[in-house]
Amino acid sequence: MPATTVRITQSPDGTITVLPDYPASTTDFTRAVLDVAGAVLTWPILDGATLPTAHIHDPVRAQQWLWALYNEQVATAVDDVATAVVVEQSALGRTAGQLAFAHWAARWWPVSYLDGIPDLNPAVLALETAALTHRCQQLFDDQDDQPDNCAADLIGEHQSTLIPLLHWLHTPSITPVVAQQLTDVLQLIDDAADSSGLDSPALRTLRAALSQEPSPTTAPAELFAPQNGYALAAGDQHAATGRLIARGNGTNDWRRYPPGFVDASEDAISWTVRAQGARRQLDIEVVAHPSAPTGAPLAADVHVRDRSAPGTRSSSEARMLLTRRDDSWTGSAELPVPLTSAPEEQLLIGVEVLLPGFDPGAGPDARADRTAVRALARQRMLHATSTTEPAIQPLLAEVLAGVSDGGDY
Repeated sequence: MPATTVRITQSPDGTITVLPDYPASTTDFTRAVLDVAGAVLTWPILDGATLPTAHIHDPVRAQQWLWALYNEQVATAVDDVATAVVVEQSALGRTAGQLAFAHWAARWWPVSYLDGIPDLNPAVLALETAALTHRCQQLFDDQDDQPDNCAADLIGEHQSTLIPLLHWLHTPSITPVVAQQLTDVLQLIDDAADSSGLDSPALRTLRAALSQEPSPTTAPAELFAPQNGYALAAGDQHAATGRLIARGNGTNDWRRYPPGFVDASEDAISWTVRAQGARRQLDIEVVAHPSAPTGAPLAADVHVRDRSAPGTRSSSEARMLLTRRDDSWTGSAELPVPLTSAPEEQLLIGVEVLLPGFDPGAGPDARADRTAVRALARQRMLHATSTTEPAIQPLLAEVLAGVSDGGDY
């Protein structure tokens, strides 16, 4: 890996920043974040960055990992608040980057039936996250302000998936690269469970299996419950009446709802306006994520502007509740008044989906960043299903998604 210059600065509040010479990520879903002892680490996922930015609030605690993540010169420079140090990626830095990406994938992976980006098995992703956390224990200490130090919790919650992972390890067609990665993950889980005092039949089976010769088993795609196996229903999701006078797509801002609610495609949100006498009915349809909950209060913010009447009275806003039906969220309402008398061609309609109580509010336009994240996911899936040595090491959940999607592994 090429060397990179990092700059060490201190802000008026005392926070010390170790800043690599990379372009800054301005959108939260283009950053992988890791809470560690005395600091927060961030990686820009779109730029191939190998070193994180460190925002250090407790330099004493951070000294336990600074030298191993960056180098001894950076650890010394933090004490002196020096200006610049040349750094190469370390083994700890490489694993920490994988761990941060695993946390990012759990929150931001752009699952889309419409765009052909498969879901990642959440249990497999969680168990590899636990293994990577254990391997990165130098980044953490025994204080409770590091929510990403969660190996024991993840193992306890997802231990039933250990048996399918063992079967996957024993499939005759598994490649040596994947077999080694899976073996490393299972051994780390076993060690983390032992260190945390966890015990269960699944963990005892894991320990026994790691010491035995493998026996052939079924294909991995049949071992795990499918995460992306739903098809769009044919026809309209509701009984539409009236004359169609306008249609369009809304803005799919991933920041306004939690993961697992909406298909990540830019075209997942669509709307139509129908004339019913003097009334104008707005119908909204949103393609649901495969695991979307049915009882959640998902909503849509509707913005209507009359281009023929400039001024504050020419705009209206409304919030519409959406209902989960099969593979879609749907809702209908009259267009906000007094704009229903405007010619349809003069109306500008904007629709955004959100979860009330979670929504941070509308942010700046990030369509280009969303497009880049989808491209990154497709690129990683190509690496995950490659039969040659991958240029990047995919997560096991990415490999499994490629297998389930018909790829090699």
